[in-house]
Amino acid sequence: MYVLYGSTGSGSASVEAALALSGAEYRIVQTSTAEGKHLTEDFKLINPRQQVPALQLPDSSIMTEGSAMMLHLADALPAAQLAPLPGSSARAQHDRWLIFMAVNIYEGELRKGYSDRYTDNADGIEGVKTSADAYVKRHHAILEEVIVGPFILGQQMTMADIYLWMLAGWMDQEWLTVHCPKIAALAAAIRQNPLVAPIHTVHFG
Repeated sequence: MYVLYGSTGSGSASVEAALALSGAEYRIVQTSTAEGKHLTEDFKLINPRQQVPALQLPDSSIMTEGSAMMLHLADALPAAQLAPLPGSSARAQHDRWLIFMAVNIYEGELRKGYSDRYTDNADGIEGVKTSADAYVKRHHAILEEVIVGPFILGQQMTMADIYLWMLAGWMDQEWLTVHCPKIAALAAAIRQNPLVAPIHTVHFG
């Protein structure tokens, strides 16, 4: 069984959806960041950075880094067909865009949401937030151009699409619909999946 340590509205959303869509046996350990449950000494033993998500694998080993979890689950649960075959050109593109999102959009969202952590000057917090917002939007626009449709690589939903569904959930929906209609449509298709719909409600309302 997989054990996912997560918090509502956090980066654990994509991993939870990936587990559900993969047909994995799993349970959620609510580690509310709003309540500071990620800052306990017990959780520090699970993830020294005290961040969610963290994923305990069936052999009891621990993974951190949500994008790495997605890639691992794709390989560990291949019957779900949520990524192209390892070693294929399609898989290279899948991994490229998943990591692109993790290191650019996800990181930019952190700067938007926790701007005070990225400057030691209180007068600079709004500037960090403003520049991060523009950075995130610019990288969404790049993705918009590469989406084949209806999903990133074409007809098959993949882990990269699930990750993008989560990132899209954090965006201003009006802006997304106007400026990135393909991303908005992709996210809506995943949101409407019966396995994802209840997860979406928990994390995004």
